[in-house]
Amino acid sequence: MINPFNDEYFMKQALEEAKKAYEAGEIPVGAIVVSNDQIIARSHNLTERLNDVTAHAEMQAITSAAEFLGGKYLKGCTLYVTLEPCTMCGGALYWSQIDKIVYGASDEKRGASQHKGVYHPKTEVVKGIMENESSVLMQQFFKERRK
Repeated sequence: MINPFNDEYFMKQALEEAKKAYEAGEIPVGAIVVSNDQIIARSHNLTERLNDVTAHAEMQAITSAAEFLGGKYLKGCTLYVTLEPCTMCGGALYWSQIDKIVYGASDEKRGASQHKGVYHPKTEVVKGIMENESSVLMQQFFKERRK
């Protein structure tokens, strides 16, 4: 039997969250956390709305997933996020002990991959899933802001 729940399926869900951020005037980053092929957390950037520099999509997703699970560790979970996590989010993901991180577009200026050892050594990282769609949304957002 073919499992329809693959990385692309879940990244599409994260992109829907990124579009919500875009519509709200937030930097369009969306994230979801999945456990056993079930979405247990959905989020997008809320830094403008909450006036909080730590209100990144990943941070919101970690908190929501931990609350859903009733514990601080996200073992057995996968984070899907449209943009590579920054170092702050990478550190939080390290402490959450999440099993897998899947991201769309790379962030060559602020991405956690710029620093070795940010993610937990047991965390699998997959990059480039729906990279083009994630990048286009981000580029469109900043192009509109720079007019």
